[in-house]
Amino acid sequence: MKAPPVAKAASRVGPTTTRNLIDPFAAPIRLDSTSNGEFPPRPLSYAARAANHLAHERLTANAKKLGLDRRSFLVSTCAAATSLLAFNDGLASDRQRGGFYDLAPGAAFEPQLASSVLDGDEFIFDIQTHHVNPDGDWRKPWAPWNLALRIFPQAKCDRSFPSRWLRSANCFSAQHFVKEIFLDSDTDMAVLTFVPSDPSESPLAVEEAAATRSIVDFLKGSRRLLLHGRVQPNFPGEIERMAKLKEQWEISAWKIYTQFGPGGGYFLDDPKVGIPFIEKARELGVKTICVHKGLPLYRGVPWVPFLPLPPKEYVFSTCRDIGVVAKRYPDVNFIVYHSGYELDKPEGPYREGQVTHGIDTLVQSLLENDVAPSSNVYAELGTTWRRLEREPTYAAHGLGKLFKFVGEDRVLWGTDSIWYGSPQDQIQAFRSFQIGSELRDEFGYPEITPELRAKVLGLNAAAPYGIDVPAARQAFQRDDTFHARAEYAQAPEPSLISYGPQTRREFMRFLKQNGGQPG
Repeated sequence: MKAPPVAKAASRVGPTTTRNLIDPFAAPIRLDSTSNGEFPPRPLSYAARAANHLAHERLTANAKKLGLDRRSFLVSTCAAATSLLAFNDGLASDRQRGGFYDLAPGAAFEPQLASSVLDGDEFIFDIQTHHVNPDGDWRKPWAPWNLALRIFPQAKCDRSFPSRWLRSANCFSAQHFVKEIFLDSDTDMAVLTFVPSDPSESPLAVEEAAATRSIVDFLKGSRRLLLHGRVQPNFPGEIERMAKLKEQWEISAWKIYTQFGPGGGYFLDDPKVGIPFIEKARELGVKTICVHKGLPLYRGVPWVPFLPLPPKEYVFSTCRDIGVVAKRYPDVNFIVYHSGYELDKPEGPYREGQVTHGIDTLVQSLLENDVAPSSNVYAELGTTWRRLEREPTYAAHGLGKLFKFVGEDRVLWGTDSIWYGSPQDQIQAFRSFQIGSELRDEFGYPEITPELRAKVLGLNAAAPYGIDVPAARQAFQRDDTFHARAEYAQAPEPSLISYGPQTRREFMRFLKQNGGQPG
């Protein structure tokens, strides 16, 4: 019998997919400080380190109690429950009581109890995923993204490489993408998006992205992977190129970075850059715009040599312009990637007149421009959720504010994978997370019900991307990916990756070991 295309793709990934190479110190869900390449790694708090340590101790103890070797236990749902329960205990010591992972203690030992929370049948639509073409022209020794990719967790996917840092880009190939997204996680659909870069140094061209789509787009009408059209409207000729992008590649939305480009950043209401771009999008009939906000790309810190961008003005990373253009163009969907979230800035309750950073800049922009919840502004969670999950009180405020002010129907699932490896750990953590009752009562945040989780994980994104969810799910039941996943589930081989420098010191030590030069 001919092997399904997805199975073939996964089989080409290489020796990383053998279970005996699972890191014995790995965990199914991890709190770590790794970067997505748009910021330097941030160290974990003492409480987060303590929570990780507690999780590792319990994983070993629980595996022994159940009569399993540690590696076998790691791929079970009980192991995921063990980690999350340990996080509750470890993080509580840091007064992180505003949010928690809602699991019964017995879930660490009883598969049915763990599965009732951590397994699900939601339609999962990840609208922020990435991979690169390892053989592209961009892989010059000092190309910015060639250096940046080396700090991502996924970069150490294959221990058979004699020089894992030199060859780390191979870990972000289309084959790895298929395995991590569609075999090792519950993701049903995804959007393949792009990174900020000079057009000549992009680690993934739209042509290569389209080739990846062909891997998971099979007969019988199933389309599991959609494409963005990356536009950098402050580069010459980019707005004019939009028509060709739409016509040739069937893009589903536009992706822009207001912090990036020649001469500095721009706002979406800039009459010379932002407004002409939005008008062109409307003219072409692709009226969903995904804009990176928050996660400032670069703060001009001279000791961080691996980031791909020169210093930019911080202000363009804020959401000041979102409410303005949303009010002016009610027929356009504006998806705010990262939701305006910023590293190193605590997410507390929104307080009018005290807004300085993060998600609050999005909330303020919507309020100042009378953009009501559940209008044409959406908030996306890529990297944001992964960072917040290690600080549950901040997570409770961050999610609570988005639900309250952007709308329960307008918060969208994204993971920034495969920069971090498979998104399954993020999915399971979100399935179990709950906002504490005290915060709900005090600030008017909603309880995260199964219905609300299902909206966030996929149903909310269906509208701006034009997905008929019942029809899509019916098609998925017949495609090759479905059968490949069922076969793979009989003997899963997740990599459980948590690798790469996770602190500034580790990265500088890496440079020193290589004579001051990466690679």
